[in-house]
Amino acid sequence: MILSCNNISKSFGTDIIIKSCSFNIEDHEKAAIVGINGAGKSTLLKIITGEEPADTGIVTLAKDKTLGYLAQQQDLQSDRSIYDELLSVKQYILDMESELRRIEAAMNSASGDELDALMNRYTNLNHEFEMNNGYAYKSEITGVLKGLGFAEEDFSLHVNTLSGGQKTRVSLGKLLLSKPDIIMLDEPTNHLDMESISWLENYLLNYNGAVLIVAHDRYFLDKIVSKIIEIDNGDCTVFSGNYTDYASKKAILRNMKLKEYLNQQRDIKHQEEVIAKLKQFNREKSIKRAESREKMLAKIERVEKPVEYEKSLSLSLTPSVISGNDVLTVTDFAKSFGENHLFDHLSFSIKRGEKVAIIGKNGTGKTTLLKLIQGMIPVDEGSAVTGSHVEIGYYDQEHQMLNDDKTIFEEIQDDYPDLTNTAIRNVLAAFLFTGDDVFKPIHLLSGGEKGRVSLAKLMLSKANFLLLDEPTNHLDITSKEILESAINKYEGTVLYVSHDRYFINRTAT
Repeated sequence: MILSCNNISKSFGTDIIIKSCSFNIEDHEKAAIVGINGAGKSTLLKIITGEEPADTGIVTLAKDKTLGYLAQQQDLQSDRSIYDELLSVKQYILDMESELRRIEAAMNSASGDELDALMNRYTNLNHEFEMNNGYAYKSEITGVLKGLGFAEEDFSLHVNTLSGGQKTRVSLGKLLLSKPDIIMLDEPTNHLDMESISWLENYLLNYNGAVLIVAHDRYFLDKIVSKIIEIDNGDCTVFSGNYTDYASKKAILRNMKLKEYLNQQRDIKHQEEVIAKLKQFNREKSIKRAESREKMLAKIERVEKPVEYEKSLSLSLTPSVISGNDVLTVTDFAKSFGENHLFDHLSFSIKRGEKVAIIGKNGTGKTTLLKLIQGMIPVDEGSAVTGSHVEIGYYDQEHQMLNDDKTIFEEIQDDYPDLTNTAIRNVLAAFLFTGDDVFKPIHLLSGGEKGRVSLAKLMLSKANFLLLDEPTNHLDITSKEILESAINKYEGTVLYVSHDRYFINRTAT
């Protein structure tokens, strides 16, 4: 066993995030922590690393074992190039290499016992150098950088000039090269394209240490993990198997729990009716029997109703106007930014009702294509023609369409003043905003929560042609399933950019 968590509990104010969570990670085991956004997954990782104190419980890392952690947000500050930043992880190898060169030079002028001692030292150090992949560290760094989607011409870019997503990839590369005994990754696939996700899958599958991941990428989890730690309403449950195994076991357990709850509720109702009848007789004997039954009823350990994230509410998207059969015709599109040539002679057409995915590596122009179609940026050559009665709705990754100063409720209400309060609450409930959550200000929301608000607004729009840029990024699995179901039932047309293979397999035609 490499890591043990025993009775970990954590609250923020009156919010209980994690209750008595216990699990072990064995050597070489690959495990995932799952749960809806806000369930406490990242908090649990931070407790394990010691960044966040637990209220109760003990985290134990096996003796002499190392732990590496990649948080969701990386603010890597460095004047080095990307390559040199990764090379810094191999400083101990560079030091050994310098020492070997120094010994070689000393051996040239040494003799007798001094030469024997130097040769001995050289042999031992050279063996250690070989064992640490000293002769191949350069190709190892290059392999990791290319695997994470950096081209060779990117290697010389300075870290401080990079975007947040690129910095996260550099931090991930450094962590993988440092080869800790247990790697902990928080949403590692958020800034990776399909090829890089596939490379990371294979890397982690063949990784010699243990891996603990927080991720919402179901395909990724299915490929890698053999254990799932679920946080649901503060409770921790451990399931063996991959994500699909977990999902089917979870459904069975939920149904059993619901049956148990309904049976108990039926029994309680029956007892309450009997008590009420006995009291009506108003005789001393009857009242005593009623009181005795009341005491028994008070002692019953109540089964909690399983929380069901209401998928029956799940969005029905109905365009107010039906478009013509020809929705979009793109002819001979060409676009470059200076020396960066994205594409030319790009032509395709989309018919009503089609659900079309745009896939490709990072930087190939997928987001640009969506913006060109809408006229948000000018095309160098070619044309995009929409058909009759086509109304476009756009979802951008950055959520620039949201007003930070409004609450979630106001954001919907101000854009759709004809909706009743109940109708607004129903739409928000479909996106898992219930109770007082609807009055949270936009600027306090996480990336995933902003994504859900943007999608809710889009679903209410009169649009019959949806353009979605990475709609599942930062969404938890429950929200993804709601969106999948909504897109599959949607009578309009959808064109979207995504790296989520599970989502693409479920929705694209």
